[in-house]
Amino acid sequence: MAREITDGVWLLDVAWPEPIGANAYLVDDGELTLIDAGVPIPRQSLLKEICEAGYALSDVDRVLLTHYDIDHVGGLARIDLDAPAYLGALDLRLVRRTWSPPWRHHKGAFHRIARRIYSLSTVDLRIVSDDDRIGGFRAFHTPGHNPGHTVFVHSASETAFLGDLVWSTGGRFVSPPWIDSYDTERMAESIDRIANCHFETACVGHGLPHVRNGSKALRELAIELNDD
Repeated sequence: MAREITDGVWLLDVAWPEPIGANAYLVDDGELTLIDAGVPIPRQSLLKEICEAGYALSDVDRVLLTHYDIDHVGGLARIDLDAPAYLGALDLRLVRRTWSPPWRHHKGAFHRIARRIYSLSTVDLRIVSDDDRIGGFRAFHTPGHNPGHTVFVHSASETAFLGDLVWSTGGRFVSPPWIDSYDTERMAESIDRIANCHFETACVGHGLPHVRNGSKALRELAIELNDD
């Protein structure tokens, strides 16, 4: 069931138990924003979870996609949403086939196959770039996990939507593994960058959100990675 984790921020119960599936979130700051959309076949229907939070699908003003992975965008195939979706430039080019990763790259090869199935052809996709402002959100380009991976920080609620910049397990952050990422060195640089931002709540794609001291927990991981 959808639950409000901090004022105006909802965690939608669409993810299957780890490691399958990713979280989706809603933010109500006078406009309604959906962040990520979960897997194509979710634990709970994305539409049902939006309704459980007290909203109708038609209330959604925009979607912010942290990156193009099926477990983060697949849920859009299950809803008829009349709202724009924002995606990092390189990930948008990937899904629209104006840029292709090399077949020899482990995740690049997967994406070249995945985009044939989940092309998001019916979605009004729009480019989001570093430091863009979309409603109450600021976008940070955070490459590494994906070339166009983007973190969205909502200043009014002091909440960062980290996508797969990090995962949360056992009450701490960890960086995603090599097999699920494009470039782990760039990912460490992106973690270090976002760790210098201030936010209280950290909403991750995988694992439970950190409702308190989110940026502090991220700085701890950044220090650990810099020491390696």
